[in-house]
Amino acid sequence: MQLDSGAVAEGRVTRVTDFGAFIQFENGETGLVHISQIAHSFVRNIHDHVREGENVEVKVLGRDDRGRLDLSIKELLEEPEEVPRPRAIGRQSPQFEAKLRSFMRDAKERTTAGGGKKPSSTSTKRKK
Repeated sequence: MQLDSGAVAEGRVTRVTDFGAFIQFENGETGLVHISQIAHSFVRNIHDHVREGENVEVKVLGRDDRGRLDLSIKELLEEPEEVPRPRAIGRQSPQFEAKLRSFMRDAKERTTAGGGKKPSSTSTKRKK
């Protein structure tokens, strides 16, 4: 089996690392699926996507300058529809803003009313 750029082949996951998964093919060749080529979404933990000993279908992206296979699982997956971004939250209602200002003012007064003094050590001692 010749593994040229663009070919789709099935291989077995032989090793999983933090940066990707090594795939071995029937012909004995081994290639790497980089973590960025595992899924369309952000992959925090590669072990959530592939396991050692699992058979996976991959697409050959090409070979690097040292002849090593560069592979992708992501290229064979359907690209998800664009998820709409949440719209920015505008200003809150005037009532909310007034309540927040009042709360902040009261909190500031409570913290400055005590003068920030700590109780003296004589007033905190317990009688035995």
